[in-house]
Amino acid sequence: MSVRPSALALTPLLLFLALFFGAGLYYTAQGEAMGFYQLRAPVAILPALALGVWLARRRGLPAQQTLLQGMGDSNVMLMCLIFLLAGAFATVSKAIGAVDAVVALGLGALPASLILPGLFLVAAFVSLSIGTSMGTVAAVVPIALGVADAAGLDRVLVVSAVLGGAMFGDNLSIISDTTIAATRSQGAEMRDKFRENFKIALPAAIATIVLLGSLGDAAQVEAPDAASPWLVLPYVLVLGLALAGLDVVLVLGIGLVASGVFGFVLAEDYDVVSFAGDIYLGFESMVEITLLSILIGGLAALIKVTGGLDWLAQVIAKFARGHTGRRSGEISIAALAAGSDALTANNTVAILVTGSLAKDIAQRHGISPRRAASVLDIFACVIQGVLPYGAQILLAASLAAVSPLALAGSVYYCWLLAASALAFILWPSRRAARATE
Repeated sequence: MSVRPSALALTPLLLFLALFFGAGLYYTAQGEAMGFYQLRAPVAILPALALGVWLARRRGLPAQQTLLQGMGDSNVMLMCLIFLLAGAFATVSKAIGAVDAVVALGLGALPASLILPGLFLVAAFVSLSIGTSMGTVAAVVPIALGVADAAGLDRVLVVSAVLGGAMFGDNLSIISDTTIAATRSQGAEMRDKFRENFKIALPAAIATIVLLGSLGDAAQVEAPDAASPWLVLPYVLVLGLALAGLDVVLVLGIGLVASGVFGFVLAEDYDVVSFAGDIYLGFESMVEITLLSILIGGLAALIKVTGGLDWLAQVIAKFARGHTGRRSGEISIAALAAGSDALTANNTVAILVTGSLAKDIAQRHGISPRRAASVLDIFACVIQGVLPYGAQILLAASLAAVSPLALAGSVYYCWLLAASALAFILWPSRRAARATE
């Protein structure tokens, strides 16, 4: 059954964003430090689903069947499985002391003049390994604050360096929920997206390291005690297997088993019961994003069948008339990701919300799936890394007792990543042309 394009079909999505963003603003105004995380997204989306079902029935469409098909879509289910395995791997690896080992190895090799760049690199590797910027901030910022006090460095500079590194890994890690959401929504391979993304992120990372190396005078500090450095190997194994092109579910399964084995051998008092418990804790850490992915799958199906995506496609086509091609398409995807993240204060939610539309834009403008996934992920992470009301900055500001606004202006990596990405979008090159193939 053909349904004409309709702007009204987008109102469920607008309702979800209004509830989520409005509640965040309200609680923030009431003095709640984590105001944007008081009304959970899987709850905020329920009225939107009800509205979507009503609109579908109003147009004579099979609303419940459409909702269930969208929720049970194979891509959505695969994404949920990956989320659960990624959470389990990250939790087990942290429990056996792998994060502490990474931090200690990094700090132990740092001369005084390179403490700020070193903290950026340590946070980048931790985030790349565990796939979560929030986990990286929670693990590395307390250590970084000790370094800041011992070295006489400005706390804002130190914490901002850690935040930049955390967002580097969040954007690139193959077990990051943003990478999973971006690649699955665009139909891209993890390896291809990583390579495309890395070309853009590397110049920004190098510029950040150079900039941080020129800021602040530091005294020599001693690295903290840590578990065996061999505990870093599960991270290296997962990264290597992913880059080799192995299926991501298999990669995470192997990484999870490897972490458990290393824990049995090297971690004190770590046994099968602890391993099983940590796996379940990892599953629990992904419950919210798993539920949201399923519910957004249903909402996206309702919006599509009632003509919402077709209407948006018409508007974008009209706006881009005379400016068709890769650049206008990539700028549209970037604007979608950035705007959605500013509204939701959650980069994964922003990608899930805009994924279907971004894929449609990419197809219409001749943009490859890996390029679309990369642009979508980059700009969602860029905005998330500089939002004063985003969870990463709020957590870091709380731990360091500094102003979220001061941190937002000092996360140099995110600003440089945005500049690098825009340069790649606007600069004509044969590589960009090949990315459409």
